[in-house]
Order: sequence, then structure tokens, then C-alpha cells
Amino acid sequence: MSKKINTKLSKLIKYYNLINYNLVFNNKEIIRYKKKELASESTIEKSLNNLSQEISEIRGCKLKDNASKQVFSDGNSKSKIMIIGEGPGANEDKEGLPFVGRAGQLLDKMLDAINLNRSNVYITNVVNYRPPENRKPTDVEVKRYLPFLKKHISIIRPKIILLLGSTAMNAILENSDVISKMRGKWHEVIIEKSKIFTIVSFHPAYLLRQPDQKKFSWEDLKKIRDKIKNLNIKIEKN
Repeated sequence: MSKKINTKLSKLIKYYNLINYNLVFNNKEIIRYKKKELASESTIEKSLNNLSQEISEIRGCKLKDNASKQVFSDGNSKSKIMIIGEGPGANEDKEGLPFVGRAGQLLDKMLDAINLNRSNVYITNVVNYRPPENRKPTDVEVKRYLPFLKKHISIIRPKIILLLGSTAMNAILENSDVISKMRGKWHEVIIEKSKIFTIVSFHPAYLLRQPDQKKFSWEDLKKIRDKIKNLNIKIEKN
């Protein structure tokens, strides 16, 4: 009888060792996805850092040669909402962040109107160095930076892109129409096999000069708010 008990006990021990009984009888929560999630986040940040380094190594660019700093991005790299402007101004060149001057303050108010802010969107520009005297980037300059911008988009993988101004519109939509005809309409673009809903609106700097146009931007913002809801995009609250 004792021999049978010992045999059963031996088999039972082998069984528990096989199934890892420490996990089975442990009251602690098993975290299965944390390491994978952290790895994913670090991969995004690493890719962004590599892209910023690539941009810093551009040669023969007068924008870079005359600028003080590279203006890469601001906001949440995990956001599904991406905002693309034209290029840095004097304040941005000084601080190294996009939209920090008067136009940036207006952008913050615009985002706040639909319950968004810099903690839950991602912001960049078509070109990453300030054009002299805040002029528009030339076609040649846009063409030089466009591959970097598309790579930027492919890293963030947004579901919605807000294009502010004609330079961003022309770069991404490859459309030369006037912005007044293009704004407020949804366009689908494919970048790295990902479909992205894109909408054009007036640049905040333009709205500072033409405040009567703000009513049209408000219509665009409401469309973005509705699209966020329709796509079930989760917005992180600050």
C-alpha cells in the first residue's frame, strides 16, 4: 500500500513540475503583455530618434545651415491623431518645438475646443528647419523633406491627420488646388500600406491674420471630433 502511495506521490510531483504549479497556485496577477507593450513603445521612440538623426545629417540644405535647431515634433507618439504644419518660425527655432509662438497658442485653443491637447495628439511640420524670415518652404525643400515626413507618419501610424495650411496639403495630398476649396473634406491616403483619414484646415498663422475665417476652422474641428468618435479612437485624458 505504501509503495502505491509513494508512486502516486511521485507522479503528482512530476505533474506539478510540468505545469509550473508556482504559477497555478500563486495569487499574484500574471502580466502577460507588459513586456511586449514596453518593447513596442521603446521601438517607436528608437525609430523616432533614428529619424531625427537622419534629418540632422542632411547635407546641402540652406534651411538647416541657417537654422538654430532642428524642430522635430511635440506631443504623444502613441496618439492616433497627427497634426502637420508648414515649418518652424522664430519661436520654434529658438525652443526646438513646433507651434510654440502665437500660432501655437491659437492651435492649443483650437484643440481644446474639441477636448484635445498636446498630451494626446502628435505634432510635426513638413520641414524641420526654419525657412529664413518665416517664408514658405520652396518646392525643392518640400521635396527634400517629404520622404522623412512620410517615414515619420509610418512610425506614428495615425488614423487621422490634420493638415494645416497649403504646404502640408500639397505635400501629402499632392494637390495644387487652393486651400479654400480643399479644406473641410476628408481624403484617404495610403502610406506604408496604412489607410489614413486626412482633412485640411487653415493654418493658425493665417487665422491670426484673417480672424473672420475661424468659423470655417471650427467646422473642420467638429468634423475631426466626429471622426474620432466614429473610428472609436481612444483619447487619453491629461
